[in-house]
Amino acid sequence: MDRLDNTVRPYAWGSPTAIPHLLGVAPTGEPQAEMWMGAHPGAPSRTHRGTLVEVIQADPERELGARAVAKFGPHLPFLLKILAAGAPLSLQVHPDLKQAQEGYADEERRGVPIDAPYRNYKDANHKPELICALTEFDGLCGFRAPLQAAGLLDGLGVDSLKPYVDLLHAHPEDAALREVLTAILSADPEETARTVAEAAAACVRLGGAYAPYADIARHYPGDPGVIAAMLLNHVRLQPGEALFLGAGIPHAYLSGLGVEIMANSDNVLRCGLTPKHVDVPELLRIVRFTPSDPGVLRPEASPDGEEVYETPIDEFRLSRYVLPEGGASHDLTRDTPQILLCTAGAVRAGEQELGPGRSVFVPAGEQAEISGTGTVFRATVIV
Repeated sequence: MDRLDNTVRPYAWGSPTAIPHLLGVAPTGEPQAEMWMGAHPGAPSRTHRGTLVEVIQADPERELGARAVAKFGPHLPFLLKILAAGAPLSLQVHPDLKQAQEGYADEERRGVPIDAPYRNYKDANHKPELICALTEFDGLCGFRAPLQAAGLLDGLGVDSLKPYVDLLHAHPEDAALREVLTAILSADPEETARTVAEAAAACVRLGGAYAPYADIARHYPGDPGVIAAMLLNHVRLQPGEALFLGAGIPHAYLSGLGVEIMANSDNVLRCGLTPKHVDVPELLRIVRFTPSDPGVLRPEASPDGEEVYETPIDEFRLSRYVLPEGGASHDLTRDTPQILLCTAGAVRAGEQELGPGRSVFVPAGEQAEISGTGTVFRATVIV
């Protein structure tokens, strides 16, 4: 069992205080957005044996288990994070596996540099993800029904939004959402900036259901993503609740602290709320224009105390243990690789003492017993 030393990413949208508070360290004054736990080459966790990438490469079957290697290859197929949103993240979607493979192959064939700011596909993998709230957590997830979106836009009283309202009333649901998102992202930038300014002022004035969009506009003045965001469901997670985000589902995290797990990929297509590249034609190819409920997940408890967040993905499986004072220990030994993360209290994992924000990597088949008082998240795979 390897104690992990993890990198914190200082993205501009990160909270300056949430991750330091969890870790019990002083803030640096800079944003601290994500703490990565895993073997992603961009910021692999470090152990006393080397980086987790080096440890796994040295003997994949020993570290990951034969069944995991046979199914996913000689790499850890998931990335675990603590995410702290102090400002809204970009509005984005992720491709499915076939789309990622095709998009990556196409950009490789065309010689698009892997670090080019206009490149869409950094790898050939999909990026389904799950976010579990540690604090109250706000986000946008999936399209509203067009008539609901039309009502929200119409309620602003902004004349330049009327064409979008009419489109949302006039077409079948999928076609209406596609046409309106295309129109929003293709509109003249100066006209869009004026529309967003008027809409933002109305959101501030009206408050209530419009308050999240007023805050988005404060962070991204003039961005067409402010209007696009109103097509999506707003959801507020309570601690312990989660969202699963599959391929093609537009989403954005707005604020809060959470545990995030995803397939080990960096493929993102952005719709707005960002100064980064937005490839509208490719985005429209990937987005699934189907209204959906956000589908808030609550963990399913098993008799041994494990609470599992069920998803349709094999690359990751996230669960948690809430250990009461004086409770029994739990044997977590498994023939697949695991990362154990403490988010509250003081727990013991094998010989390791873990406080909030501390984690360990457990190689496949290695004995893993947890005890103490607190909360432990368990990340592994399904084989």
